[in-house]
Amino acid sequence: MKRQEKIQAYQLMLAQAEALFANETNALANLSNGSALLNTTLPDSVFTGFYLYDGKELILGPFQGGVSCVHIALGKGVCGESAQKRETLIVPDVTKHANYIACDSAARSEIVVPMVKNGQLVGVLDLDSHLVDDYDAIDQEYLEKFVALLLDKTLFNFKMFGVEA
Repeated sequence: MKRQEKIQAYQLMLAQAEALFANETNALANLSNGSALLNTTLPDSVFTGFYLYDGKELILGPFQGGVSCVHIALGKGVCGESAQKRETLIVPDVTKHANYIACDSAARSEIVVPMVKNGQLVGVLDLDSHLVDDYDAIDQEYLEKFVALLLDKTLFNFKMFGVEA
């Protein structure tokens, strides 16, 4: 996807996300619709979804894609590393990343955005593509905006996950 097409796709996705989340605060609904919206926006994706922090580890949440890893320890894999550092990580080629956990053999590149609300780790947004080097600064900018919008509009009160933000 060319730079301008990518930006336009993300701008449309953010407008759609604002409409989706405008009158809905339920976490399960917003995470589910969010993963579907991202999957539609990013056609090269093999996984678009969320891992939620239960106070000890990341647990698979709503997603689009094939069967995936369920438990990820903080610091392990790209998701665990992003959650622990609380920073967005882009991995251009997962086969060359020492801390990569292979959940889907079709994944070639990955971006993970941490989800932090009121100083608490809620989880991460995880995207995998079947293309090498599919993610860049444009993806990071718009996916961070998407996560900020999602966190602002959503009530995370999963007592079973130990998070109330």
